[in-house]
Amino acid sequence: MVSRKVKISNPTGLHLRPAGVFCKTAMDFQCSIKFRTDERGISNAKSVLSILGACVKCGDVLEIICDGEDEEKALDTMIKAVEEGLGE
Repeated sequence: MVSRKVKISNPTGLHLRPAGVFCKTAMDFQCSIKFRTDERGISNAKSVLSILGACVKCGDVLEIICDGEDEEKALDTMIKAVEEGLGE
C-alpha cells in the first residue's frame, strides 16, 4: 500500500467534470484506489458518486491511497492528474 497527499487547486473543487476525470483515471488501474479527506473519511476513487459525495472543495488536501499490483504507477498518475487540474 502506498499513499501521498495532494492539494486540490480547481477553483470549484471536484464537481462533476473533474470528478469524472478523477474516476476515469482511477479506473485505468487494477489496484484499489481510495482517497481520504480530513472531515469526510475515506472514499472510493473509482466511483463518481463517492467522489461527489465527499464534497471536495478548492484547497482541500486529499490523501490518495493505492493498494495492489500497480499501486506505484497508479499513485503517480493520480497525483499528476490532480496537479494538472483534472482537465480544467
